[in-house]
Amino acid sequence: MIFDPETMDVTACYKLLIGSVVPRAIGWASTLSADGVPNLAPFSFFTVVSRKPPMVSLTIQPRSDRRQLKDTLVNIQATGEFVVNIVSLLQTNAMHASSVEFAPEVDEFEAVGVREAPSHLVKPSRVADAPVSMECRLERILSMGEVGDRLVIGRIVRFHVADAVALENGRIDTAALQPVGRLAGEYVLSENIFACPVADEILESRAGSRMRRLDDKDAHWSPLTEKSWSAAGNGTVS
Repeated sequence: MIFDPETMDVTACYKLLIGSVVPRAIGWASTLSADGVPNLAPFSFFTVVSRKPPMVSLTIQPRSDRRQLKDTLVNIQATGEFVVNIVSLLQTNAMHASSVEFAPEVDEFEAVGVREAPSHLVKPSRVADAPVSMECRLERILSMGEVGDRLVIGRIVRFHVADAVALENGRIDTAALQPVGRLAGEYVLSENIFACPVADEILESRAGSRMRRLDDKDAHWSPLTEKSWSAAGNGTVS
């Protein structure tokens, strides 16, 4: 089937996007209002923007009434600070509960039963049990599209990584991380980690020769053991 986004309504286009761009990492954003009220909300329009300095982005839609701004955006505009927490399996229920549109005066940490931990350089708390948290200062906010979406770009000023998932030289043990991603309306646990050994061989031998095309018989994968995962470089593909 062929779809023309120019003729699709907002909801249909949105459904097509979130059902196609999967899985999406979840940025569980903690902020603080100008009055000091903590806020916690998940966003699956979340990704890396820059390597040096490290930056990440959240795309934040209006509230469900399509008019009011979400508390996360209001707070970031007011304070210029936020924390992005990575969601693992153990935090999934609390993360999902925090997606409810609570009133601005409600502390979501308390409402959904999440433990806070102090940040080092920004005022918003981080999720104490998150395997990775990134303290961010606002870099810029961009208005995107025709329905009020805002692209929030933050510069990471501090990483917090749990000892259980931290390896040497900034690497993360992604198998131990148990990251949860977003599909369309569902979630997914990243459990089946694999490498592409044939492609790796070609990449290693391509120096000085033309890279050959992969044939169908080459299209296989091999599960990664802890040893082979480390040897494979643990996530060198961007």
